[in-house]
This record gives sequence, C-alpha cells and structure tokens, in this order.
Amino acid sequence: MPPVRVKVCGITNVDDALAAVAAGAAALGFNFYAGSPRYVAPDDAAKIVQLVPPSICTVGVFVDTPRERVAAIAAQVGVTSLQFHGNESAPYCLGWTPKVIKAIRVGDRHAVETARSYAVDFILADAYVNGQFGGTGRRVVPQLLEGFDRRRLILAGGLTPENVADAVRAVRPFAVDVASGIERAPGKKDWSLMKRFIAHAQTA
Repeated sequence: MPPVRVKVCGITNVDDALAAVAAGAAALGFNFYAGSPRYVAPDDAAKIVQLVPPSICTVGVFVDTPRERVAAIAAQVGVTSLQFHGNESAPYCLGWTPKVIKAIRVGDRHAVETARSYAVDFILADAYVNGQFGGTGRRVVPQLLEGFDRRRLILAGGLTPENVADAVRAVRPFAVDVASGIERAPGKKDWSLMKRFIAHAQTA
C-alpha cells in the first residue's frame, strides 16, 4: 500500500508553501472563504502557485461561492483542484474542469449516504460542529466512516503530529488534510510540526 498523501491546507505565504513541499506534502490548500482566519487573496495565491512544482496538487477552497466567482478565481490562481466546503449541492459539484473535492461534515452514520450522493473525485471527511464549516480541531470518529470509499477519502479534522499515525492506521484514507494542527498562528505554519506530521503520516 502506498504511503498516505498529505494535504497542507490554509497556505497563506510562499515560505510555508515551499517548506510544505520540501517536507513531502502532495497538495497545498488555499482558502478563498473570506470568513476564514486562513483566507488568502487570489492575487497572493497566484504568486505562490507559480513558485510551486507542477507535480504538487494545488487546491482552491470555497464555501457556498457562486460558480462564476469560483471559475474566475480558479483561472486566475491556476489551481488544479477545487474543494467545496459548504452546503454545495451534488449538481453544483458537477461540470468542473479541475478535480473536485467535496467536504462532508461527519456527525453520524448518515454521512456515508451524503458522501455517496456526490459524483466527485474525492470526499473530504471533516468533523461536524454546528454552525462551523471546518478548521475546528475536532476529530472524526472512525466508526462513522464505515462504508466510505477509502480510494477517494481525504481525512481531516483535529489531526496533529501526535495522532495522525493512529488515524491513518484506523481509517486507511487516500490522504490526510491538516491546517490548525501544524500552526503557530492561523495561516502561519510551524515547520517543525509540519515535518513531523508528514513523516508520521507517511510511515503509518
């Protein structure tokens, strides 16, 4: 079984992006939701993406954004994947050229039915917290992921260098996603934590 891939989300600056790549990250996430403490302006994200190796998956994160706005930002920045992290419908997630990730907030066993209703490339499983779209630091209960297609599952929610190996062994996802678990402040990565997180994830 190949090592789990790691997506470092909430990238806001060039130095963190390049440090993540050097540490072994397979994907970088750029949050275009203005309500997030990890928001990055499209102009700034475009400059970062230009400096990232083309082998790295670059992901634009959106929350309930009009399609035209998503398309415009994706084209401007040059991201290779789109992540929809709000209440986007299954039809909304169809018809995009970049790969599509749909975030599902997992709070009970009905989440697997919700995931199956989305014909997307990947499902990102995040912990359900009422009124919040993500970045809560809460973990997903592994038992609630029974029935999810592991080949397209990205596990998020409360992952840290200390617990990611156990989470990978318990769930065996395609990839893991981390933001707050490797930060010294929102949008500012702690490079030491990031290196440890990626190493622990990939050796689990």
